[in-house]
Amino acid sequence: MNAIIKDSLQKSMSYQAYRELVAGLVEINSTTGIEKTEDLANYTKLNEKRMKRWDKTLKVPEASKVKISEFKQQVTWLVITESWCGDAAHIMPVINKVAELNNLIDLKVVLRDENPELMDAFLTNGNKAIPKLIMIDNETQEVLGSFGPRPREAANYVKRFIAKHGALTPEFKEDLQHWYNKDKGQNIIEDITQLLCQLQPNVCQ
Repeated sequence: MNAIIKDSLQKSMSYQAYRELVAGLVEINSTTGIEKTEDLANYTKLNEKRMKRWDKTLKVPEASKVKISEFKQQVTWLVITESWCGDAAHIMPVINKVAELNNLIDLKVVLRDENPELMDAFLTNGNKAIPKLIMIDNETQEVLGSFGPRPREAANYVKRFIAKHGALTPEFKEDLQHWYNKDKGQNIIEDITQLLCQLQPNVCQ
């Protein structure tokens, strides 16, 4: 596992570099990933707009800011993603905003299709679901925890729908986008803060 993570980190980029990559792909009507279809290029274009909006408008509550800033451990947040992923477009800017609140958190981004071994080590119910945040201790290189591919409330929403209907429909996926817009990143912030609290319980006292 350490070797896989080390290799992925060497290929990783900053959030800013990832945003520049996506913006550049939009200019040439393309996308990240092995498969490059017109649909995926269109999703990338839509997601660039979503990320730009969240980068500007996202607000982290003061209570969460305090908890995040009090986390005292040097960690790397390695996030697996792709530009065409709708969930990632809502989640990536939130992860970045949280990481910016603590100098001990180093955010790195890798692409799923370029890191198959890493993705296979962090499957969700057997699926290569993204985005996936892997929290790594900088000193020991130990994996401390993970988050994703969706925040808790969205994951439960999806689970209930699949249990009832068997698969996600285009209409449901649109409803999920409305959920993200209404939630404004707050459930993601709560989940990630909770992960930090589990690692250092004093952070949340």
